[in-house]
Amino acid sequence: MAGPSENTSPDPAAATTGLLRGATTGALATCHHQTGVPYASLVAVATTPAGEPLVLLSDLALHTRNLKADPRASLLLASAPDNADVLDNPRVTVMGTLIASDCDNDRARYLSRYEDAVRYADFTDFGFYRLAVSDAHYIGGFGRIHTLAAAQIVRPDRQVAEIAAGERDIIEHMNSEHGEATGRLATVLLEAPPGPWRMIGCDTAGCDLRLGRRVLRLDFPEDVETLSAMRSMLARLARRAGAPGGRG
Repeated sequence: MAGPSENTSPDPAAATTGLLRGATTGALATCHHQTGVPYASLVAVATTPAGEPLVLLSDLALHTRNLKADPRASLLLASAPDNADVLDNPRVTVMGTLIASDCDNDRARYLSRYEDAVRYADFTDFGFYRLAVSDAHYIGGFGRIHTLAAAQIVRPDRQVAEIAAGERDIIEHMNSEHGEATGRLATVLLEAPPGPWRMIGCDTAGCDLRLGRRVLRLDFPEDVETLSAMRSMLARLARRAGAPGGRG
């Protein structure tokens, strides 16, 4: 018989998507290029519009040398600890192959989240990589363990194309025309402290908000696949947050 925690547990695919989209750091595991021994390193993480993990790596780093010999990798992402038992907090290990990315949108999404990386992103020894996901292993806490296929957590290109193409325009419009509403998405819906919050990313599953170095993820109640649906969703959330007018 299912216990109370099982009845209230989030859908594992949705929870995994939330961890993927919201994470800022993760542990990247590669195989040492000389010994084959697993090697773990800390990396800053963003996501592609489809939800694949995205990292910026230097050719001088050991993990990059490992990947050039064997591109298989896994990435551990965890939620911020909210109690004394860290092992009862959700986490996910995403597995697959790291592939070099020269996509302008991937670059823009990463650098909007990590502005300091602009200083070295164009160095010849640095490059962007996306993790082509094969599967994921999600642990929502004690006894809540699920293995997920890539199709359960990564959106197909056809679903993300329109939002991805209009992402920069959406962000500019929200920050320039609806700054108050953008701020209330953070302070009311995410209970963040007040300040000049700005939208830095949006995709079919939610949007990213930043104040200084702090980045927060606002998940949508359902996916959107068109610019019209995105405008409606942001207006709906703005109304929920009590923003005057609440119009997209």
